[in-house]
Amino acid sequence: MDWVAQVVNVLQAGIVLLLAPLVAGVSARLKAWTESRAGPSIFQPYLDLAKYLRKETLLPSNSAVLFRASPFAAFGAYLLIAIVVPIITPYPIPFASTVDFLGGGLLFGLAGTVTLLAAVDAGSNYTALGASRTVSFAAFAEPTLIVVFFAVAVITGTDSPYVTNNLLASSLTAYLAPTHLLVTAAFFLLLLAETGKLPVESAGLMEFGMLEDGRVFEHSGRLLGLFRWNDWMKQFLLYSVFLNVFLIPWGMVAAPTVLGAVANVGLLLAKLLVLIVAIVFVEATVAKVRLFKIRDFLALSFSLAVLSVFVFAVLGVA
Repeated sequence: MDWVAQVVNVLQAGIVLLLAPLVAGVSARLKAWTESRAGPSIFQPYLDLAKYLRKETLLPSNSAVLFRASPFAAFGAYLLIAIVVPIITPYPIPFASTVDFLGGGLLFGLAGTVTLLAAVDAGSNYTALGASRTVSFAAFAEPTLIVVFFAVAVITGTDSPYVTNNLLASSLTAYLAPTHLLVTAAFFLLLLAETGKLPVESAGLMEFGMLEDGRVFEHSGRLLGLFRWNDWMKQFLLYSVFLNVFLIPWGMVAAPTVLGAVANVGLLLAKLLVLIVAIVFVEATVAKVRLFKIRDFLALSFSLAVLSVFVFAVLGVA
């Protein structure tokens, strides 16, 4: 492992850690503009994180070690994902070979599971309600994610996100294939659900719209700050994978150099801005669906993913 690869590895992890709150801040500011509000500063998430880290951490009287350990376990899972998926390089960095699409999905699942267990361990009816809602919807979201990865595997013959990136970037036929277009649409719908966007979720609707926030209702201080950071990292990682592997696989500098990786950071920010604008447009034009209709929304995503595999079986990559 040469020093350039190690520097790029650290740079990629640092980009996820440092820019994830910024992406959340830009998204919140743009959404406020669509509602004719000035909105918070794009740096507000950093200020919020600093505030949480300074505050005292209060624990429920009947909580166990899991309640305190879950934010750190989830943080570790997201940090591991940050060094194994294509974010600022189209080529594998040192630890990328240890985890493929399926492994990344399992790490996302691990982070979600420990958060759910912490919600139950809090002993609060409200957090238990948030956890039960999340589990009921995950019964549709997780199969969708698996089918999406399976569709990618049948297209490329491998489950490596780097192979998928290079294939789609070099072959317009593969990119415009119905299988890829369908699986991209399925992933986009899943992205809205997993990142708490309309029409699935809105924290501004209090408990009627809370899914992610409901699970951490009993956390406070540093633990709550870490959970917020986890949510921003999860959003950043999903956005990056969606952009670099599915939607816009072109443009990244392939030279394995530090300067090439730095240039790719700028390109990633431009891609992220395009995606944020698109998602804000969706949120501004689509109303929140009723709670019991979220399953229908996720069922549509699952159907598109299954259809992509069926189309590949019939048409191949043509």
